Amino acid sequence: MTAAERIVVVGASLAGLRAAEALRDEGFTGELTLIGDEPYAPYDRPPLSKAVLSGWLTSDHTELPRLRDIDARWLLGTRADGLDTRSRTVTLADGRQVGYDRLLIATGTRSRPWPTERGGALHGVHLLRSRDDADRLRAALAAGPQRVLVIGAGFTGGEVASVCRDLGIEVTVTQRSGAPLASALGGVIGGAAARWYRDAGVDLRLGTTVHALEGDADGRLRRAVLSDGTVVTAEVAVVAAGALANTEWLAGSGLAADARGVACDASCRALTDDGSPLADVFVAGDIARWPHPLYPGQLLRLDHWDNAVAQARTAAHNMTHPPREHRDHRPLPAFWSNQFGMNLKCLGLPALADQVVVTQGALDQRQFVAAYGQRGRLVAVVAVDAPRVLDGYAALIEAQAPFPPVLNATDGPDRLEPLDADFPGTAPAAVPRTADPSPGHLPAPAAPLAPPLQSTPPTESSPSVPSLPSVPSVLAGHE
Repeated sequence: MTAAERIVVVGASLAGLRAAEALRDEGFTGELTLIGDEPYAPYDRPPLSKAVLSGWLTSDHTELPRLRDIDARWLLGTRADGLDTRSRTVTLADGRQVGYDRLLIATGTRSRPWPTERGGALHGVHLLRSRDDADRLRAALAAGPQRVLVIGAGFTGGEVASVCRDLGIEVTVTQRSGAPLASALGGVIGGAAARWYRDAGVDLRLGTTVHALEGDADGRLRRAVLSDGTVVTAEVAVVAAGALANTEWLAGSGLAADARGVACDASCRALTDDGSPLADVFVAGDIARWPHPLYPGQLLRLDHWDNAVAQARTAAHNMTHPPREHRDHRPLPAFWSNQFGMNLKCLGLPALADQVVVTQGALDQRQFVAAYGQRGRLVAVVAVDAPRVLDGYAALIEAQAPFPPVLNATDGPDRLEPLDADFPGTAPAAVPRTADPSPGHLPAPAAPLAPPLQSTPPTESSPSVPSLPSVPSVLAGHE
C-alpha cells in the first residue's frame, strides 16, 4: 500500500485499536480513520462486570493502554449507518460519508435487550456491555437494593451475581436450562456451578424463565413474574441473555452479515452473500465469523478478548500485504471468567462436545480439570482454579488427540469415565471406546507453565501435565 491510500476501521474498541496499531507496525503510512459509536477512547470491557461493579475501579480507569502512536483521525460518538462496497464509502448516522481503500469491520456485539412490552423500559432494568451500562448498574447496586434479579446464568450473569453477593446484596438468578453455564460448558460442569451459586447464597431458579417485569406507577421495577407462577420482588434486574452482532449498518451492502455476525474467510476477508471474498474489506473481533481447521464445517464467532486481539493483528497484516503473503487466523480459542471466588479458564470449544470427563480433581471439589470430546476427539478443556495446567492440554487439542485423553497426572481419577456433556437441546451420545494410547496417537508433551507439584516419570504415550496445586492458585487475568 502507498501513503496515498486510506484505511478506515469501523469499531473503535479492542479489535479496532489493536488493528490500527498493527497497521502502523506493518508499515502502513497512509490516512487512518477510526469510527466508534461511543464517545470514549477504546476501553477494556472485562473489568466492567468485575472491578467496576465491585467499586474497586471506576469506568474511566478502564481505558486500554496504547502500544504505540497511530497518527489516526478519530470519529468517536459517531455511528456507522451504511456501507457501499462499490463506491468504497461508509455513511455515518449524521449523513457524512467516509471513503476508503481498505476497510476493517470491527463493530462487535451488544447485549440482547429485554422486550419493552414485557417491562424492558422500566427504571431499574439494566444491560451490561458498555461503560455507561456499568456506571448505571454500579450506581444502582451502591444504592443498596433489597434484591437484584439476574436473567441468565451464563458468564456475565454469573459474574454479576457473584459481585452482588460480595456486596452483601440478595440475588435471584433465573436460567432457562437446567444448570448455570449449560450453553457454554454443558450440564455436567453446570451442575458443579449450581453448587457454587447456592454455596454463595444465590437464589437459583433453574428451568425457569421470566414471564414479565412489572413496575409501579412511577415506572420503577418492583417485581418479576416467573414462568412457574412465582413472583420475585426486586428493584434491580440485570438482563444477561446473550449478545447480538452490530450488523444493521451493513444491510444492503451485499456482505454475508446477519445477527450472528459477518462471515469472512480464514485470512479475515469479508465474504459476500454468494460466498466470495472481497479484497478490500476485512473483519475482526467479536463480530467476525470465520472457519477454523480444528472445527470444520462451520463458522466460529468468539466474544473473547484474546481472539479479538489476535484476529485484529492478522487482519492488519493481510490488509497491508498481497494475497500470497496472507496469514490465516487459527489460534486455539480461549476464554476465562472469575466468579464466586474462582477462576474458570477454557481452551477449545466445549459446546461442540458430546462427552466430558474429569481428568484431574473432582466435580465435588472447587478445583478440577474437565476434558471435552467430540466423536472420540479432544476438542476442549476447562480448568477451575487451575489455569497453570492448561499448556499440556493445548498441545493435545491442537493435535486432535483421542478422547478420553491419556495423561500422566497423579491427581486424576483411577479410571476416566466419560459422561454425556449434556448441552441444552442435544441428545445423549454413546460413550466412545477409550482410544489406543500408542505413541503414534499422541503429540510430544508441551512444557507446563509451572513445574508439577506431584508427578510420575512420563511414559512415551502419556503427556505430562502439572498436578493441581494443593491450594487455589492466584486468579488469572486476561492475557
